[in-house]
Amino acid sequence: MVECKTKFYPNCDGNVWLRSCEVEVTDPLDGLITGEFPSWLQGTLLRNGPGSLKVGSMRFQHLFDSSALLHRFYIHHGHVTYQCRFLQSNTYKKNHAANRIVVAEFGTAAVPDPCHTIFHRIAALFKPGESISDNAMISLYPFGDEIYAFTEGPVIHRIDPVTLDTMERKNLTENVALLHHTSHPHVMSNGDVYNVGMSVVRGRVQHVIVKFPFTENGDMFAEARVVASLKPRWPINPAYMHTFGMTEKYFVILEQPLSVSLVGLVWSQLTDQPLSSSLNWYPEPETHVVLLDRESGKEVKRYRTETLFFLHIINCFERDGNVVVDVCAYKDAKVINAMYIHAIESMQSNADYAEWFRGRPKRLEMSLAAPPLTRVEPKLLADLGCETPRIHYDLHNGRPYRYFYAVSSDIDAENPGTIIKVDTVTGETKSFWEKDCYPSEPIFVPSPQANEEDEGVVLSALVSGADECEVCLLLLDARELRERARAYFRTPSPAPKCLHGWFLPQAVNERLLTL
Repeated sequence: MVECKTKFYPNCDGNVWLRSCEVEVTDPLDGLITGEFPSWLQGTLLRNGPGSLKVGSMRFQHLFDSSALLHRFYIHHGHVTYQCRFLQSNTYKKNHAANRIVVAEFGTAAVPDPCHTIFHRIAALFKPGESISDNAMISLYPFGDEIYAFTEGPVIHRIDPVTLDTMERKNLTENVALLHHTSHPHVMSNGDVYNVGMSVVRGRVQHVIVKFPFTENGDMFAEARVVASLKPRWPINPAYMHTFGMTEKYFVILEQPLSVSLVGLVWSQLTDQPLSSSLNWYPEPETHVVLLDRESGKEVKRYRTETLFFLHIINCFERDGNVVVDVCAYKDAKVINAMYIHAIESMQSNADYAEWFRGRPKRLEMSLAAPPLTRVEPKLLADLGCETPRIHYDLHNGRPYRYFYAVSSDIDAENPGTIIKVDTVTGETKSFWEKDCYPSEPIFVPSPQANEEDEGVVLSALVSGADECEVCLLLLDARELRERARAYFRTPSPAPKCLHGWFLPQAVNERLLTL
């Protein structure tokens, strides 16, 4: 650990990202409740994120490499319980069997394996689902009545939402030949799921939109098909994408100038180097916004905007002949570098570190009647840091909306652990914070028979800077962002900060239990 006498960010404790869980919580812990959880709120909040940086005497070098740890908060009649378990991916099993890092990750090279000749490595290029890490530590999404853990490789894992057991490993290259896909598919109100990824189409790499149609008793993966495709702006250096957007008529793709070098990707696979070595940031090209027609699957509009980097789109929708795209935007991709472990450890001595995280919510509004490659100037929605945004998803994903919730990315703020709410119509903002507490992605849950968009509650998992073995489930009133209740838990080992998750209402839980 780097010691620093002068701290540039005295209110921010980066160590919450460096914790490693050492003891799983398989039997549910009962929470100490303050306040009152509403009687209508019954269900499970599932979370995913970095769980352990350690394998034997070795350590991962990037936050995205940490072994996936699944969390479960079960809310029932005002009581809350907590569990956490490691995802039993092939990568996790191989690393722990060898007691060292033997599978290359996003930012960590693998220990060379003398048994793997150059011929083995070349053969592995044709089986990305088996050769690339399947450490799915980013997010969780439902496919029908099943829950899957996601990373950006082609493998996802089905988990038991009650026990957190890893149930099934699904290699999507066997269904739709995906080499890569985003960690954030879109789940539609009818149960259909869409995601964007890279695939080889007629010998060339293309961005593709894949639809997994909901089937009551069938296999959504067996029915998967490509419904739209896009030739990359740079054919051998396609744009990196962590999320994409949808409106009622269009798929929305942001081609940013952070690219994936296909040559570099092949080289990293042949040499067991980290996947991040194939990423390149180009500061000169503008970012393109591309609309693909959901019926024809073809590109129908393309716009230009300022050079920007993004991880998360907030929402997209159509209004009065325009398409609106709201996004958490950065001026460059240094935020990825900021998540290297050595960067987190030395942040207090890095005067530029806060600027690397200086994301802002911005709006791009584009006329459908505009000529091709019209330049669009972003509009600032709020002068606040913004990451892991969530909306009233069930009713407003891809449709006009007013409010979003997020976690502040301003580490140099007086209170860096802040949950924010932004009114995209008036620009009004609300915030919740508590000294030395660090919230995760705030998830909105609507009240039964809600009449207003923000009528409901916000759930967020909290960790403490001062107490590494404390984790809480925080419940806020969604309108005023005031605390209504909290459940405290003492964990048997350090509790790491998580990334993304999904709330399953009780009716869904009960249906899953019958499967």
